[in-house]
Amino acid sequence: MKTVIATTLLVLVLVNDYCHGFSVCTSSSNSLLSRSSTATPSPSSLFGSLEDDSNVSRRGAVEKAAVAAVTVTAAAGLPRVASAEEQEGRLIEFQVANLDGEEGKTGKIVIRTKPSWAPKGVARFEELTTQSFWDGARIFRVLPNFVAQFGITGDPGVQATWRNRPLSDDPVKVSNDRGTVVFATAGPGTRTTQIFINTNKGGNGFLDKQGFSPIGEVVEGMDLVDRFYAGYGEGAPSGKGPNQGLLQSKGNAYVVPAFPKLTYFSKASFVN
Repeated sequence: MKTVIATTLLVLVLVNDYCHGFSVCTSSSNSLLSRSSTATPSPSSLFGSLEDDSNVSRRGAVEKAAVAAVTVTAAAGLPRVASAEEQEGRLIEFQVANLDGEEGKTGKIVIRTKPSWAPKGVARFEELTTQSFWDGARIFRVLPNFVAQFGITGDPGVQATWRNRPLSDDPVKVSNDRGTVVFATAGPGTRTTQIFINTNKGGNGFLDKQGFSPIGEVVEGMDLVDRFYAGYGEGAPSGKGPNQGLLQSKGNAYVVPAFPKLTYFSKASFVN
């Protein structure tokens, strides 16, 4: 038993030492998606530019060492201790309604913010949560195996207060893997309130070079994210989905009667 415990501690120390040399240790696809951004159905509000993506990190040896540590610990019958990275940030629980576009189908997803990834973006996301910004907000743009986008509140008066408060950019430190939570942007220094969750099973790595910096990740309920209603397709004018301009100016008074099947957040609150 002493040998097993010593081995576990040694591996954990090695993992910690390896991570210490990076601003964050997380996964990143070794190759970008084969499709280009021009082949992806998305408006300009989702694409920007990035001069230097050299900080995008990769797990590699860290991931293998972590798996080894967990395996040895499990064999010894010891409880798994969460890493510092897993414990950082805050947990935010989103109550979800209209799953699959059907009234009465509900669930929850939990997002963990990651200040080490994008401190400015995390501060804004947590501030919006504190102010109940997400309550009643529709997930207005759902493109299967690409993104689920939200972040326009149902009250146009509240939305207007944020339009002239853009954030300066956070450098991209981790890749746009499946489940990461990211601010939408129309270019450098344009982030305000719109958010998307990457849903592509292979990740959306091509967004890394365009300045999309993940601020957190879905840690519970990713299967429910895949059930956000996608039947309306791309937003107007490119598709038949909600018009973002009208949604910003009229709020839920516009979107609810016109697009009643949209999945939405009934409430969001901090867990820790």
